[in-house]
Formats: sequence, C-alpha cells, structure tokens
Amino acid sequence: MTQYEPNMVLSEKEYKVVGTRPVRHDGADKVTGRARYSADSHPTGFLHGKILRSPHAHARIISIDASKALAYPGVKAVVTSSDLPEVSAEIADLEEGAAVNYGFYSRNVLAREKALYKGHAVAAVAAVSQHVAEEAIDLIDVEYEVLRPVLTAEEALAGNAPVLHDRLLTQSSALFRVGGWGEEDNVPANNLALKIVSQEGNVEQAFSESDVVVERKFRTSPVHQGYIEPQATTAFWNKDGKLTVWCSTQQLFAFRDHISAILDIPLGDVTVVPLEIGGGFGGKGQGGVYLEPVAAVLSKKSGAAVKITMTRAEVFIGTGPTSGTSIEVKMSANSDGKLTGVKARLVFEAGAFPGSPVGGGSRTMLGPYIIPNAYVEGLDVVTNVQKSSAYRAPGSPAAAFAVETVVDEIAEKVGMDPVDFRLLNAAKEGSRQPANGPVYRKIGLIETLEAAKNHPHYSASKQGANVGRGIASGAWFNGSGPASAVANGSADGSVSVVEGSPDIGGSRAAMAMQVADILGLNSEDIKPSIGDTDSIGYSSGAGGSGVTFKTGTACVEAALDIKNQMIERAAKIWDVIPEEVEYADAILRHKSDPELNFAFSDLAAMLNGTGGPIVGRATVNPAGVGNAFAVHIVDVDVDKETGKVDILRFTSIQDVGKAIHPSYVEGQMQGGAVQGIGWALNEEYVFDEEGDMTNATFLDYRMPVSLDLPMIDTVLVEVGNPGHHFGLRGVGEACLVPPMAAIANAIHDAVGIRMTELPMSPVRVSKALGNY
Repeated sequence: MTQYEPNMVLSEKEYKVVGTRPVRHDGADKVTGRARYSADSHPTGFLHGKILRSPHAHARIISIDASKALAYPGVKAVVTSSDLPEVSAEIADLEEGAAVNYGFYSRNVLAREKALYKGHAVAAVAAVSQHVAEEAIDLIDVEYEVLRPVLTAEEALAGNAPVLHDRLLTQSSALFRVGGWGEEDNVPANNLALKIVSQEGNVEQAFSESDVVVERKFRTSPVHQGYIEPQATTAFWNKDGKLTVWCSTQQLFAFRDHISAILDIPLGDVTVVPLEIGGGFGGKGQGGVYLEPVAAVLSKKSGAAVKITMTRAEVFIGTGPTSGTSIEVKMSANSDGKLTGVKARLVFEAGAFPGSPVGGGSRTMLGPYIIPNAYVEGLDVVTNVQKSSAYRAPGSPAAAFAVETVVDEIAEKVGMDPVDFRLLNAAKEGSRQPANGPVYRKIGLIETLEAAKNHPHYSASKQGANVGRGIASGAWFNGSGPASAVANGSADGSVSVVEGSPDIGGSRAAMAMQVADILGLNSEDIKPSIGDTDSIGYSSGAGGSGVTFKTGTACVEAALDIKNQMIERAAKIWDVIPEEVEYADAILRHKSDPELNFAFSDLAAMLNGTGGPIVGRATVNPAGVGNAFAVHIVDVDVDKETGKVDILRFTSIQDVGKAIHPSYVEGQMQGGAVQGIGWALNEEYVFDEEGDMTNATFLDYRMPVSLDLPMIDTVLVEVGNPGHHFGLRGVGEACLVPPMAAIANAIHDAVGIRMTELPMSPVRVSKALGNY
C-alpha cells in the first residue's frame, strides 16, 4: 500500500470548469450499449462484403478470373484493382510536402501489379449474406508468379535483395517522405525509399575528446496498436452519384479526401459519417483507409449499400502495425556528466509501401537533451510485410528505447544518479533540439524530472533479490492543424457544440468543458456532438496529440463569439454601447447601473424576440502547440531461472500543460504505460520465412491483461502552454515513449544485463542471463 495520495495533479492555475472531473457526456450511451460503432450500421437491403487476400508475401499478379464467383447464387458484385482508377505513384506528380502518395495508397487498398505482403487485398465480393461472401471469394482464381520476399530491412538492403517496386526512387528530403516512382528505365533497383540526415557540430571530435563513450545497437519488432474494435465500414453509392460512408475513423475529412482521390470523384460527392471508435491509437487515422473504397465500388456495381467488417485475423494481416526497427546509437559524455556528442542511425521498416515514421523518431529521440554535437541518419526501407501505420508518437518509442538505454549506461559509468544526469543535460526553454532542430518555447521537462526525483516511488526501498528500478524520459512534439466548431445558444440556456474531430479519448467532454468555462456555465449545460463532413467545416481530426489543442481552440473561439454576441444583444436591449456591458460567471451587467443585468439563461430565452438566434463560429489553424515530455519510473522483478519479468510498480509523470479533465488525462497516461509494458515484454509480429504472420489472434499476440499489471500511478505536472487559452498540451502520445527503456533499465538494475531487443520476452531475458 502506498503511504501517499496517488494520481497527483501539480497545478499552476485553477478554473471554474477546466481542471474538474464531470461525468462524460456520452457515458450513458456507451455503458447502456446505445452508442453506434462502425459495425452497427444496417441499412435496408445492405449486402455483405468480403475481401480476398494474397496467400503470398511477394508475387506478381498475372491474372484474376472472377467468373465463378459472379455466377455463384447470392453474389451481386466483384471488384479488383481494375475497377479502381489507376492513380499515379510517380514522384513527379506529387506536391512538395504531400502527406499521401495516392498511387501507393490505392495499391494498398487493392493490389495492382503485385501482392506485396501476405494479407494484401486482391479482390472483393458483395453478397446477400456473410456466408455466401466467404464461399464466393474462394471461387476467385488468381494466377501468381511467386517471388522471394524480404521481411526485414537488413534483407531488403542486401545487394542481391528482390526489389518490391521496380522504379522506387530514394528520396533525401522529408518533404517527399511518402516516396514515389521515377521514370522508366532510369531508376536503380533498390528498396530504400528515404534517407534523411540532420546534424550539427563535430561528433567525431566530440567522441575523441570525451571521457565516456557508449555504443550499442538495438532491434524492435512490429507491434499492433491493439484496438478492440476491428475495422468496419458501410458504403452506399446512390444513383445520383453521391457516396455516403459510415465508418470508424480518427480523421473523417482525411478519409473523405482519400476516398475522393482513390476513386477519382469530386470531394463534394463524398460524405463521411463518423461513428464511435472502439480504439484507434493512430491505426484509424491518416493511413487507415483499407475498406472504404472497396465497399464503395461494390455498392456502385451492386446498387445496394455494402458493409465490410474485418475479422481479428484480418486486422492483424490486413492493416498496419508500427515499424520494425534497427537503431544504432553512439553517445559520449565527460566525467562531470555533460553530454558532448551523439551519432544515431535509424533504419525503419515501412512495410510494402514507403512511409515509416522514421522522421518522427529522428526528430524526437534526442528531444529531452542538450547535446552540442549530433548526427542523426534515418532510413525508410520497404519490406514484404504490412504497410506500417501510425501508433501513438509514431517512431518515438523505438528511438527512445535506444537513446534512453544508452543514457542510463552513461550515467552509470560516470557515477551519477540517472535523474540527476538527465537534469544536468535537460532541454529547457530557449535550447535547440539536437541535430539542428527547432528552438523550444516554454516546456516543462525540468519540472517533470524534479517531480520524478521527489516522488515517493523513486526513493522507496526495493524489496527482493532480483528487483530493479528504472527510469526513462521521452519527448513528443505534439500536433496542430485546421479545426472548426459551431456553438448554438438554446432558449433554455444550454449550448450545443458541433465539431469535426472524432472523440477518441474523451474529447467531447474536453470541448464542452472549454466552452463552459469561457461562458461561465456548467459542463452539463453544453451538448457536444461530432458532425459529418457535410455539416461542419474542415477539421484535421484526432491525431498527433493535437485534437484537444486545435479543436479546443476552435471551441474556445466559438464560445468567445457567443459571449461577444450576447454582450452586443444585451447592449441593444438596454440601448447602450457594448463597451458598457461586462460578462462574468454567466451574468451580463451594465458596468455603472447594477439594476441592468441578465443571467445567461434569461437572455438566451429572449434571443428570438430581440434579433434572432446567436450562433458562435470558429475556424482555426493554431500555432503555439506545446511540446510534451514524460518521465516514467518502474520497478520489476526478474525470475533468473525463467527470464520472466513482472512489473511491480509503475509511475507515469508528464507535463500536461493544463489538464482539462484530469481523469481522462490520467487515463491516457495509464493507457500509454500499459501499451508500453506490452511492447516491452510480450508484443511482436512473428513471421515465418514465407512472410506469414503466425500469431494473428489475441490468444497468440500477447497483450497485457489486468493480472499482468500493477495500478499505474500518475503525476500531472502542469506547466502552462502559452499557445493555448487554458495552457493545455497534448497528452496522448508522450506517455508511450518512455516505458520500454524504463523497463530495460530496471532489468539492468535488477540483474545486471542490458537488453537491446524488443520484446524482452522470457526467452530473450533468459538467454541474456546465460541460461542457454
């Protein structure tokens, strides 16, 4: 039992609503089962879709014959890549900084020239029942020329490696990180899609002049986001050419854009209706369009709505995990503990198409430190496995695993406490991110490290012969983007808010609370909802730990718009100028005549008769996003005979800026820690030599369950972000960055071995201990 209050909030500033813990607005629907998820759509007369997937990891598609399937009773339509427009994958057709190469995206939705991984979608059917659809896909005859696969970056970069894309160009700028093809007969055959380098200073000189140099190589396996809800979608292509898609998505406008581009139809003809999300963690974001174009074309050909729902195995083999990586880190310091130089090489496996998160890993891996000499090289390599997808802080967790393990080793060699070592080298406001990165504005890393050092966990005694304690830091830059919100004042004094970012982590409540605080109302007075792509302005969705920041800013601006209009309306009624009216705690008062006052609800009831309704609106693309830092402390017990690692205690500490709803922030931090524990100890995609994933079920893909875990303690460090009205920072991603390194460092503290490969499974730990 802890002798202190767990889940602390170290608050800088208090507000009326922001920082409290109201009941979530969608809670009743979710706990009673009324909330509609993507598999809950059942339009009248809908058909069941099923996808045929490649049995080969690398094969040229010679021909597809669907005649038997089309003749099967109950089958209404069949689609292959020939039914999709052929979208260019040429680099020359991309705009600088393009987020998507639609030629590659289309080929991932349905394989065209080649099947590039086992599970790659090749064709699909729509039928009157799920059973008929499953029978029919087995009747599609596909002729393949089977080719040798490359399953790791090491294999893919070898001189004699088979090439996935005959004309793949190697890019040298992150502005073309999505990759592309070059001109015919003018591109050397290779699997390297991108090589980026960032540097400053002279690392070799720093190494030669330093007292301590540590160099290690690390390997991590692909892991899945682990969301509980499989992908599902329903599409209806109406006779008037309008397409409506109901789906689970973090990015409804991005999905609309992708569907429009892949199908070559106008944006205005596509409506995406977002349903509730049963988990996403990045996997249902920007890169998450797998089913929607297929269901749409099946609907167009059949004339009926078509619904496709993935099985769990299809989720594993047909969607994107995070990248497998190989990372080398060489780092130096002087005897006083000051870091002097670092050289890192990150090789990320993109899967079948370019676009791994190597850029994110390269940018954030050194984020917590001031290091004057740095060289970081990042490689994006295509392999015959599933196209990689985003997973909380894409690229950063694997990179931090490498860096934080080396930092811990250097601290040990110079004889410093690991927290003191990090404090000595900690990034702060005004310091530049290593390797010529941007300059930090106000950040809370030092405060977060100090909170870790002062936490009772860090000074508690360790009980047991093979018990160890580890610590690690992590950084994430957080995101922003365009966002829209509309707030409508109702006659009873309540306010409805419509915004365009799906609720993936309690954002309905967070938006409502910000509106309520601006207007002096209670959270329960606000009625938040998520619009579809036809009913709200463009919003960039939930991802990059940016939704509460950017959409929150839109909601704040919409609330301020209502507030200003209410002031103007009161002034009109009182026949005074608006400057003579003040608004505080949902009361409007004349500054010099106290007899003139309205409660918000009283004035709301008068709106229609005094000039009409009041609607607040905002469209924003806010700058000023605050960087996020996390520090984790973990205690482990290592069984030296079996190699099994048990987590005894875990504390997650993070600068959150200002926690809008502390319970949801704690939940984000706890969830990130648990996902990190799974990534550290158990989770991985296991492929055989033919590229077949051998553990594509939750029985074999070992995610943590409650019996594997202690209670996850949290400390919310609030160092306000001046770029947001309430000072918030995104919290959903930094919390997954430190766990793997913290656990590795705890294992070293317990039994003296340095683990350099994830997961740190019993077999690997036992082998490192020399048991076999």
